[in-house]
Amino acid sequence: MKLTICELSYLNELISSCVNTITCMSLFKNQVTDNELKSLLSTHFPIHVEDYNRKVEFVKNADIATGKLNVPELNTSIFTENLNNSKLAESVTVNTNVTHLTDREIALSYFLTLKRAGKEYAIASMEAINLTLRQFLKDAYTMSCNHSYEVYEWMAKNNYYPIILTTGEQTGDISSIYNTISL
Repeated sequence: MKLTICELSYLNELISSCVNTITCMSLFKNQVTDNELKSLLSTHFPIHVEDYNRKVEFVKNADIATGKLNVPELNTSIFTENLNNSKLAESVTVNTNVTHLTDREIALSYFLTLKRAGKEYAIASMEAINLTLRQFLKDAYTMSCNHSYEVYEWMAKNNYYPIILTTGEQTGDISSIYNTISL
């Protein structure tokens, strides 16, 4: 099945985004100092390359594109700490004269890239009528979602990104607004 103009347009944007992600990840892998973050980047990198290649296949010939993406399982191993004891994120000073990225800057840049890509995959999948492409985009969303979780965990564990749990009062205020529906 040929692509619709909408699908082609989304793929073009998503491919450009992949070029940026892969280029940045190459830089990140060379500059990162934390071994755990380096391992995450090294594990994620070939999946992003595969994601890029699948998109290129769709653009070159949608009729034979497989759209098969090896979606990583969600790794929830890092959030083993008691979240009730989590600290606020360390303050940050923006460096306007960067020559080398810190691990925090690398993780945050990658995390925000994954969040944006996930949104784009979700939106594109909802407008795809090519069922193979639609499934691929849903898989790519899951990939971004799972990767972002791992990076988010790493940042939270290192006090680079805030995890602030709600209070009982906050939850009560919101929950008091809504009631269940009985049919």
